[in-house]
Amino acid sequence: MTIQTKFSRLGTDNAPGQEVRHASGSVETLLRGDKLAGRPVDFSHGDVDAFTPTPGSFEAFSAGVAAGGRQAYTEYRGDMGIREELAERLATFTGAPVDGRDGMIITPGTQGALFLAVASTVSRGDKVAIVQPDYFANRKLVEFLEGEMLPVRLDYMAAEGHAGLDLGQLEDAFKAGAKVLLFSNPNNPVGVIYSRAEIETIAALALEYGATVIVDQLYSRLLYSGASYTHLRAQPVDAENVVTIMGPSKTESLSGYRLGIAFGSRSIISRMEKLQAIVSLRAGGYSQAVLHTWFNEPEGWMAQRIREHQGIRDDLLNVFRGTADISVRTSEAGSYIFPGLPELVVSGTDFVRILRLQADVIVTPGTEFSPFSGNSVRLNFSQDHAAAVAASERLVALVERYRA
Repeated sequence: MTIQTKFSRLGTDNAPGQEVRHASGSVETLLRGDKLAGRPVDFSHGDVDAFTPTPGSFEAFSAGVAAGGRQAYTEYRGDMGIREELAERLATFTGAPVDGRDGMIITPGTQGALFLAVASTVSRGDKVAIVQPDYFANRKLVEFLEGEMLPVRLDYMAAEGHAGLDLGQLEDAFKAGAKVLLFSNPNNPVGVIYSRAEIETIAALALEYGATVIVDQLYSRLLYSGASYTHLRAQPVDAENVVTIMGPSKTESLSGYRLGIAFGSRSIISRMEKLQAIVSLRAGGYSQAVLHTWFNEPEGWMAQRIREHQGIRDDLLNVFRGTADISVRTSEAGSYIFPGLPELVVSGTDFVRILRLQADVIVTPGTEFSPFSGNSVRLNFSQDHAAAVAASERLVALVERYRA
């Protein structure tokens, strides 16, 4: 694969914040009717103005700045005291011991953790089981590293009480030589949680076939009423073959500090540290101090944040379900919904651009998460409540305007 091909496949046109680079000329001839008035809403990522960072986070950051060089220049894998503090909290949360010294690394965002983890386990020709749909970077990273993807279907619309992973297809992928499984739980973009039975089967298959599992649990704290969560690392697995990725960027609205945490396999974490040393050296030293506030929020704060998100989710679901031929599964966790749209007279990619031009609404096309999700769009509903509902109503109005 040439270097030009590798980078052409990465593609950042539909990444959050990149919409300003889109040329409107490509869809101007497709436009129908007048622009719909309303407050602009960017559903491609959460709004940290609508949902502010956790209390005390800026004060913790300021204390890190005041500490000076000793905080700025931590070990490459992060400040030792902070890692040991987090190890206790994460062990309690996930139900399995965490080694803060040798089994954890602090990274520049969970995106940084994901890159380091995949690059530490996948090389040219390696077979990797990839869930579809799932987080857009998973596929792109495996392609960039020249691994071979073995897709595993997530039939989320047909499932009830579980995520809908095709476990037979997953075992077939392991039988075909997949040495790595990469997935998010809760799933991004769908917002479904893997059932205990699904996680137990994933753990058993990984153990049987000696596969490494990288699980992105970024939204595992933002669970809605009635939802239960099973941590993979607490199952009977080879601890040296599991890496868990978490961070405070989303639920806690601390994305601006760029903090991610990967923990688990000591050998993989060691490789990740070596790679981080030549990529970014470390996560921002001053920012690391903000992690003192993680899992240490004021009493009742997290419950209130969950209630507020669930209220927005419910109202958006009502908007979409009030229109024929738009299908959407109820998110069980996280801040995403993934509605499937009816057939339109324009492509899914063109509709996303039309939506921005005619309704001031930004969403992410479903093709970012699976080549088979061209009729879907992803919305991050961590937004101002009223603005999010109004923006969804404009989206539905344009669906009706461009319906085939």
